[in-house]
Amino acid sequence: MKRAFLGEFEEVVLLTVAILDEEAYGVTITQEIEQKTGRTVGFSTVHTTLQRLEEKGFLSSRMGGATAERGGRRKRFFTVTAAGRRALQEVKQVREELWGSLPPQTLQLMGN
Repeated sequence: MKRAFLGEFEEVVLLTVAILDEEAYGVTITQEIEQKTGRTVGFSTVHTTLQRLEEKGFLSSRMGGATAERGGRRKRFFTVTAAGRRALQEVKQVREELWGSLPPQTLQLMGN
């Protein structure tokens, strides 16, 4: 099976959708990323990444109901697909293997 490749920001967005579960839509995803990572991200950047992840089959989306607080506009909620969960597991495994392969002296140089 071909390995799924995720860019660093794609991984962050996919993880955030998984964390938010039923409450994952553009605004909450953007806010959660900023809160968890301390980095400022643009809503349009998150939106573009969500579309790309959906095209890759790692996310699916559905429209929620219209709300008065949003002027009658509907929210698009995102869910991690089975392929998205597999991609996250593969990325985690690769990272753990790389970190596990670091020679001890390298970790000492890094202050650990």
